[in-house]
Amino acid sequence: MPVPDAELCRALAADLRAAGFTSEAVRGAWGDVADDAIVRGLRSPADRALADRDDPLAVLARLLVLGMPQPADSVSKALARTGAEGLVSLGLAASVDGAIVPLALIRPQSFVDAGGAGQWWIASDLDEAAVGGPLPEDHVLGLGGASLTLAALQLPTPARRGLDIGTGCGIQALRARRSVEHVVATDISRRALAFARMNALLNDVAEIEVRAGSLFDPVRGEEFDRIVSNPPFVITPRVAGVPSYEYRDGGLVGDALVAEFVRGVGEHLTPGGVAQLLGNWETRDGTGGLDRVREWVAASPVPLDAWVVQRESLDPLSYAELWVRDGGTVAGSPEYTRLVEAWIDDFERRDVTEVGFGYVLLRRPVAGEPTLTRYESLPQALAGDGLGAHLAEALAAHDRLATLDDAGLAASVLVVAPDVTEARHHLPGQEDPTVIELRQGGGFGRALAVDPGLAALVGACDEDGELTVGALVDAIAELLEVDAVELRADLLPRVRELLFTGFLRCA
Repeated sequence: MPVPDAELCRALAADLRAAGFTSEAVRGAWGDVADDAIVRGLRSPADRALADRDDPLAVLARLLVLGMPQPADSVSKALARTGAEGLVSLGLAASVDGAIVPLALIRPQSFVDAGGAGQWWIASDLDEAAVGGPLPEDHVLGLGGASLTLAALQLPTPARRGLDIGTGCGIQALRARRSVEHVVATDISRRALAFARMNALLNDVAEIEVRAGSLFDPVRGEEFDRIVSNPPFVITPRVAGVPSYEYRDGGLVGDALVAEFVRGVGEHLTPGGVAQLLGNWETRDGTGGLDRVREWVAASPVPLDAWVVQRESLDPLSYAELWVRDGGTVAGSPEYTRLVEAWIDDFERRDVTEVGFGYVLLRRPVAGEPTLTRYESLPQALAGDGLGAHLAEALAAHDRLATLDDAGLAASVLVVAPDVTEARHHLPGQEDPTVIELRQGGGFGRALAVDPGLAALVGACDEDGELTVGALVDAIAELLEVDAVELRADLLPRVRELLFTGFLRCA
């Protein structure tokens, strides 16, 4: 178990800072190719790139990123304040025959959000490459693609109280504290809570309170302005012989854990409070996954706004292989085949034909009934950073539009977002385009096919524009020789969509 001693964590943080132990420095030490190999579980390219280097950065990179034993005297030199013995006292390493053997990893992670650029050190359990085989079931996961995605999705708007359910190593709690005054972080794993507490200390982040328990049990009767969760949503067969990893398996059948979260979170949100989570949902008995999520939201005793984005969907075989590999089982081995077949049998028994993955944003209205109901599939590659800010802007735009009738919208002056470009496709020899497409460089990287009328309106919404939407529609109607009233009825609903999705903004 890690031992989150405050004084030793401060000393370790000072040593890591003195060694220049940043993600950029570590990546620069062994290069992009070796860095990509680490993601695939290959340590040797990075180890070779460091060669015979014995400087603090190289020693710490091998010890804490690759999970490779290092000579005790080299570790003590690299950690002048903590010493090798301090690392052992923190439960992060063991001393064996003059070598310091890592029991955990500490990986640096740089980030950029609405508050600016920053750097975290994240301690977690050894990965598959360091363990040399399948992971133990109480494994505490470090940073991964899903956790970084959810961290980037978090709203950057200020809030007073936050809750991170299933905190794991604590990355979501750390990100939440960038905009939330006080965060309660919960988990069923006391090992995970120890890592979360250690990471808060390593990064000098106060006001993170850890509590043990499942889902909402540790916070019964409490409400929060912001709730975030990367829950153990992986669908795992409930049969003997299939490993049940705490970090990914909530112990329920199918997607029941995500359903339980969605149905129960509203009672723990303050009016105006927002919950964000990642999840899997099954297409089962002929009912699509997004339709089932819609049913879960409708079953909430507290009415909720909902914006659900499905990012990908997998057939049962692909899903099974993904998570069997994730546990460290070697592809093609008899154990691999046995586990994949257990997944397939489970899906067939429950008539599951597809599994979706995506993002869920739920909001308790300040007053009245929900006004946001949006369920969509967006499989395209994301355009870049800033998704949290994009979501916040979309919610603000939705709230403005909910109180704005068509006359008010027609009286508005709009501008095109700076990340929007237009592409026109022509057949050879033809003057008029066959396809006009608006593309979004940020946010969800949407691409929309538009007709000449809408393209003309968007094109006229430049930074220097002073004409209202209504005036632009009238001018475009005259140019296209169409009825202005009919054109307004056609364009205004689509202008609302462009405002919500971030193609247009109010001047």
